[in-house]
Amino acid sequence: MAGNSQRRNRRTTNKKGATVGSGGQRRRGLEGKGPTPPAEMRKGHKKNRVANAQAKRAVSAQSRRPSGRGAKATAELVVGRNPVVEALRADIPATAVYVQQYIENDDRVREAVQLAADRGVPLLEAARPELDRITAGLNHQGLVLQIPPYEYAHPDDLVVEATDRGEDPLIVALDGVTDPRNLGAVVRSVAAFGGHGVVVPERRAAGMTAGAWKTSAGTAARVPVARATNLTRTLEAYQKAGLTVVGLAADGDVELQDLELLSGPVVIVAGSEGKGLSRLVGETCDLRVRIPMPGGAESLNAGVAAGVVLYEASRRRA
Repeated sequence: MAGNSQRRNRRTTNKKGATVGSGGQRRRGLEGKGPTPPAEMRKGHKKNRVANAQAKRAVSAQSRRPSGRGAKATAELVVGRNPVVEALRADIPATAVYVQQYIENDDRVREAVQLAADRGVPLLEAARPELDRITAGLNHQGLVLQIPPYEYAHPDDLVVEATDRGEDPLIVALDGVTDPRNLGAVVRSVAAFGGHGVVVPERRAAGMTAGAWKTSAGTAARVPVARATNLTRTLEAYQKAGLTVVGLAADGDVELQDLELLSGPVVIVAGSEGKGLSRLVGETCDLRVRIPMPGGAESLNAGVAAGVVLYEASRRRA
């Protein structure tokens, strides 16, 4: 019996025929896996433990944050791999990038991590349930970018800035514009043509979100945006300060090329593409101006209309 057992063992260990290979697994295991992730992303590293603790505190603080009227502005979240990468490419201000634990490390994740590291934005690792909670169940794909609340100026600050620069104020006010991309386009035009800021209503209007920042192409960092509790009262205050309030309207009484007032202190008011100026704001304007459109278009969106008038103002002030 012992002899038979030994023979079986020898036959087992000395099996004849082709040897089964690794199927390329060993070769693939030797391939590079890309650059070493930052310390904050390496499990077990001291910085990784600190980042995780910070993420938990941030999530806990956000869940305790008050809501409703009277609450302070909260941070905005950009969720999803493509949106996060695009926001980081556009240099949108950011306070943290949350990365899901054990996330699939594709090109977008690697680029987001690298961009955040290059800009010095903290990288915080968080479990998927935590990311689901802070994003209210949105499809975050394991990447979340936190943007700090925008610090709005006071409407009076825009006049003060112009005065400090020794210039006549050139301000744009938006009435009923709800698309952040339009706001971003206006901010960009104000920067391009030497304006002093933008005023938006506090309610039912676009604010400085990630979309507005991106469309502004970085100019939002130097062009102040003010929030008005009541736009009509703000325009009246500007009038008392010596500014002329010019409303843009398709049925305006004066054509843009005939408006000599653009060389002085002026507030340009643009309404939404569909509804135009609201009744109260339209009645508050000193005059209503139309932009000639020989091509036959019915209207222009706020970003384009404001850009046209700002160019004319800049030309007259040159």
